[in-house]
This record gives sequence, C-alpha cells and structure tokens, in this order.
Amino acid sequence: MRSTWSSSAELGAFLRSRRAALTPEETGMSSFGQRRVPGLRREELAHLAGISVTYYTRLERGESHQVSDSVLDSLASVLKLTPEERAYLDRLARPARTANHRGEP
Repeated sequence: MRSTWSSSAELGAFLRSRRAALTPEETGMSSFGQRRVPGLRREELAHLAGISVTYYTRLERGESHQVSDSVLDSLASVLKLTPEERAYLDRLARPARTANHRGEP
C-alpha cells in the first residue's frame, strides 16, 4: 500500500498534468493574454468545477485528505477524464478508502 505522502504527491502531479492538457477553449472559456504555462489556470479549473481556488490548490498540494465524491465527479468532468483516469483519481484522492473497498485492511 502506498504511503499517504506518496499518494498526495501523485495526486498533485496527476491534477497538474490533466489541467495542463486542457485549453480554455476546450472547456468553453475564452483565453485572455499570454500564459506562462500551458493549459487551464487553477482559478479557471476551480471555477468550472464549482470549488474554491484555495481548496483546489490544497488538492494539488496534497493537503486535503477527505475529498467528497461530488468534488471528484466535478473535477473528473471538467478535466474530461476517461473512466480509467477517474478510477485512478479516486485511488489517489482516497488511498485508504479504496484499499478498504478491495477488502484489504
């Protein structure tokens, strides 16, 4: 079983990679100005997912360990995750809960 720190770091890396893979135009937003990094800004993703920028930033940093199904659903929808990617997001966001669902201690 992965350590919480490892899962938190992987969660942040996964969210950043998926956010970087989307353009504002792909989500129906207009793009304004030069971007320092590719993809959506944290603020844009948080707005589209209906969560605060502070909360989303905590997720990317691995500082939030009790993510609700509705938040994960919203993020998965905005990030256009495949079913496999959504399952991976679940495992990263809640490693202990996922392990218990598989019948592990």
